[in-house]
Amino acid sequence: MDARYVFAVRFRVEPAAGGVSLDPEEFETRLSRTADPPGEEGWLFFRDNLWRGEIGDERHFRELTSEALGVTVTSVEYRALRTDEEYYEALKDEIRANLPEFKDDSVAAVVSKYLGSSVEVEH
Repeated sequence: MDARYVFAVRFRVEPAAGGVSLDPEEFETRLSRTADPPGEEGWLFFRDNLWRGEIGDERHFRELTSEALGVTVTSVEYRALRTDEEYYEALKDEIRANLPEFKDDSVAAVVSKYLGSSVEVEH
């Protein structure tokens, strides 16, 4: 099983030495985070951080990303959950087994509520 959350990250590099400058000072890149296996610790990352295909608390997520990367992150945008079919089926099965926790009546509604239409299943 293979799945990754993908984000667009914009960050600023601030030179530590005097007399040094950068042009541009900001850069944009893609950040990938491995999706934890369904049912294991961390598998609810999507529920805890995303809402309708967007980051729920952008400021907090930006701070966490800054800490993880060691640079000043100026913006983070969720792009997609890129997954293989095996992971996606396991994720849906785990959601189905925990529907009351999501306060929803279907797996499709939960996926839409948190991931929006930003799920890319690779065949």
